[in-house]
Amino acid sequence: MVGLHDLHQLPKFEDGLSYLYVEHCKIDQEQQSIAIQDLKGKVPVPCAALALLMLGPGTNITHAAIRALAENGCLVMWCGEEGIRFYAQGTGETRSAARLLKQARLFCDPALRTLAVEKMYKMRFNENVPFGTTIEQMRGKEGIRVRNAYAKASKDTGIPWHGRQYNRAEWGKSDTINKVLSAANACLYGLCHAAIVTAGYSPSIGFIHTGKQLSFVYDIADLYKVDLIIPMAFRITKEQPSEPERQVRLACRDLFRDSNLLAKIIPDIDRVLDVEGPPKDGAVPAEAVASEAGDDDFDVDPALPGKLWDPDDDDVQGGRNFGDGPR
Repeated sequence: MVGLHDLHQLPKFEDGLSYLYVEHCKIDQEQQSIAIQDLKGKVPVPCAALALLMLGPGTNITHAAIRALAENGCLVMWCGEEGIRFYAQGTGETRSAARLLKQARLFCDPALRTLAVEKMYKMRFNENVPFGTTIEQMRGKEGIRVRNAYAKASKDTGIPWHGRQYNRAEWGKSDTINKVLSAANACLYGLCHAAIVTAGYSPSIGFIHTGKQLSFVYDIADLYKVDLIIPMAFRITKEQPSEPERQVRLACRDLFRDSNLLAKIIPDIDRVLDVEGPPKDGAVPAEAVASEAGDDDFDVDPALPGKLWDPDDDDVQGGRNFGDGPR
């Protein structure tokens, strides 16, 4: 795993709690953690063991609480009611750019990007893809797989399925199954987002999805959506809960724990991007990209600027003007 030696907080992510959604409450620092308070009372939250805190409408959070969350490596996401809309998020805790640089290199090379896309599709199919299969053929195969998954879940539960219909501007007009699917997907996206930034990748640089702030989040979430989210969403809808969005969030929490999803996401991302092709003339070797920002100094002092790039020489330590050479 590239740069794992400097991700000293990573075990906390895979061993911790998945996410917590809150709304209409006040969040403040309590000792080295946080506490959530509403009209019913106050509940302490061990943020050091939490991957993602989702802040819904009516949430007030103090500066001290945000600082405690950041220091404990908990991603904070500001979202809409029931976690449906996404507005903003904090940053992950890794100080290394090694994974991000590799991700960018694969994205910018069409041949390597194609290999990464093929890996993602093969992981979704959970089967070998015949040599020579084009991206268009894989996309069609994936479409069939998703449609079959919806049809099977509908048949197993008796819930009518008329297709995926999601319009944020007319949320109330959606049927229950589409609302439940959207709420469940929001939880999955938040968890994958937390894993991506914790590992030092960019949520924006997608390979299958592209052009959105969360393109890579959608790429990774799709690895799990068909097997985990679709059957669970139809099952929850069949139970006809009075608060379907809340019920599906609770079901997601249990599902993520039972499937040990936290421990899988980052290794799966590394496996997807473990792509190498023949080096081109003048290309930077993969191992050089992987180690470019992997110095342990970032862990000693997170504010350390690091090295400066030089087109002719090796990276300049602190810049020429800050060394013993000519000024």
